[in-house]
Amino acid sequence: MVRCFLIHTVCPVTALSAGESRVLYSRLFGPDEGALTDQHRELSPEERRLLQKEKVAMVARQVRSAVSLSREASGQLLVEVVPGEEALALQEADSGVARLRAGDPFSEEMSALWLGVQSLGFTLVCEPHENLLLAEGTLRNLTRYCLEHMHMLGQGSEVLLRSNRIDALLSRLLPHGQLLFLNHRFAQSLEKEVAAYMVK
Repeated sequence: MVRCFLIHTVCPVTALSAGESRVLYSRLFGPDEGALTDQHRELSPEERRLLQKEKVAMVARQVRSAVSLSREASGQLLVEVVPGEEALALQEADSGVARLRAGDPFSEEMSALWLGVQSLGFTLVCEPHENLLLAEGTLRNLTRYCLEHMHMLGQGSEVLLRSNRIDALLSRLLPHGQLLFLNHRFAQSLEKEVAAYMVK
């Protein structure tokens, strides 16, 4: 099962200090109880929400660090992509998997699959027994739909204002955090359904 999906920054943004990452969108799947230790179960709903927000921010910081290391190691310069070239940006995206140890930040060990596309990071946090190849395919599909239909790489892109569209994508591609095996016919019908929804 996928525990969470998040979109966050991976490059320095003027409002943030050099090591920070801003979470632009996050969605947690499964019961909240799995992410909490015994000492946190008595917290109020607001305190639980803040704790989960901090856990997601911790994942974003770890992925940002991994993306930075990957980009430094490759030595490639980031070239700004003009609108309409989202497929090229996705093709040249940095990708990887990070192991999140138990307690750092979730109570159990997890795997974080990430894609670094320009200044954005797209991350899926999965349980360790999950099929990582299937998870990577799902993450690439989610990222492609976000980039192509919501133009997230363009100037003035407001991810926060499009959260309902991201929610709709997740409900189709990752229902309740479950990874789907997609055959060609189902993938085509899903493509049409998503395209029809996005033009509304």
